[in-house]
Amino acid sequence: MGEAFIMSGSSTWGASYRLWAQRDTGVGPLLATYRAVSQTPAVNALYMPRISPLALSLLIVLLLPSLSQAASAPSPLATQADVQNLRALVDLLWLVMAGALVFFMQAGFAFLESGMARAKNTVNVVMKNYCDMCFGAVAFWLVGYGLMFGDNPSGWLGTTGFAMHEGTGMGYGHLFFQMMFAATSATIVSGAIAERARFSTYIVGSVVITGVIYPVYGSWVWGSVGESQGWLRAMGFIDFAGSSVVHAVGGWAALAALIVVGPRLGRFGPDGKPRQILGHNLPMVSLGAFILWIGWFGFNAGSTGGLSQDLGKIALNTHLGGACGALGAIVVLMVMRRKLLLTTTLNGSIAGLVGVTAGCQVMEPMYAALAGAVAGALSVLAADMIEALGIDDVVGAVSVHVVGGVWGTLAAGLFNHAKMFDPTQLAVQAIGCFAAFLWGFGVSFAVYKLIDRIMPLRASTLDEQRGLDYTEHYELGYPEFQQAGLNRGKAHE
Repeated sequence: MGEAFIMSGSSTWGASYRLWAQRDTGVGPLLATYRAVSQTPAVNALYMPRISPLALSLLIVLLLPSLSQAASAPSPLATQADVQNLRALVDLLWLVMAGALVFFMQAGFAFLESGMARAKNTVNVVMKNYCDMCFGAVAFWLVGYGLMFGDNPSGWLGTTGFAMHEGTGMGYGHLFFQMMFAATSATIVSGAIAERARFSTYIVGSVVITGVIYPVYGSWVWGSVGESQGWLRAMGFIDFAGSSVVHAVGGWAALAALIVVGPRLGRFGPDGKPRQILGHNLPMVSLGAFILWIGWFGFNAGSTGGLSQDLGKIALNTHLGGACGALGAIVVLMVMRRKLLLTTTLNGSIAGLVGVTAGCQVMEPMYAALAGAVAGALSVLAADMIEALGIDDVVGAVSVHVVGGVWGTLAAGLFNHAKMFDPTQLAVQAIGCFAAFLWGFGVSFAVYKLIDRIMPLRASTLDEQRGLDYTEHYELGYPEFQQAGLNRGKAHE
């Protein structure tokens, strides 16, 4: 009754209440808090008298002068140092959260790659993705971060920051975030050469990519955290979040590994014609693509290094790139009069995400959508070309990451809002793409050739037929359905 009387708009009490609520005296929140607390079951259960809203209002009227005086009293102003410290903490919080999103992308890769493989190789694919992060984290901490972000007076290699210790909070946060990028680049190889590569030799290659190949090219583009900078960065090369640094380099390494390891048994007939080997779980593939998309917001938006006004545009461009990448792939399939395959559509969306990664900060949304659509369309055409060359890419890593990465790097120069269609900038972008090919493919090919000579990269014929889950790890992904197949397979000359 009393509360209804107070809240009545026609009463004196109602007018007073509205005045109190509009002032910074804490009266409105105080009354609201009392109502919320007094009506909870816990308070109702207590044997204690309750103050009516009318009585509380009278009490507030008596205390109003004191509350108003307290609210108008001057408060100590925060110093500039306090503001800067708070900003640094907020930036660090965002960097760590974004790094966690990028880490979650490893789960996306594991789902997508294992779903596209056959059931007998599920454990092996997941194990490789998991250990990419584990081995890669140590390699990047010990060596990679110093090569990539250490002092770089020559413009070619970092010389400090190895095995970082006794650093700053922001320094540790930056190392953590970049560590996730390094593992992403390495794990691109995993899906490409799935179902026939030995685990131990694969891990050796992964460590080299994470510790040396990826960081060296990254130092040319992003290094260093000090005043020095890489030679590509000094030329004005644009790659905001890694279309070339992460995806193209990882894709070129995957292509090198594919050439060295060769196709799976039965993938191509005696006449060279391709034969389809289908994955075992398309819902798992779809879940992996969703997870990758979510992680991409941390991947691109986290590359700001902290909170920024650009976050909105970066996140929007990222989403548009992925969406239009799927649409671009669908359009190509329709034009070619093909069935609308789920796997091709998902790869189109991932290619679109790769395609906007370099320019998500410098493009306007319309051009981000265009870049994504072109990347998705190109991924379909590139997959056909790669298959025609007799290369067996299980997940389409090359068509997504190499083609999408190269196009995305060029698109960042073409659609740079500050200098639209600038031929000089486009030339710089092309130089960066060519450097990524020479370094990423050339060094990776030499490394995998050397690994293959010392300890064979490819599993034996019998192991491949039985499945790498059992032969490499002595486990089965689906033991209820796979026991009968363990002893199948025979060695071929």
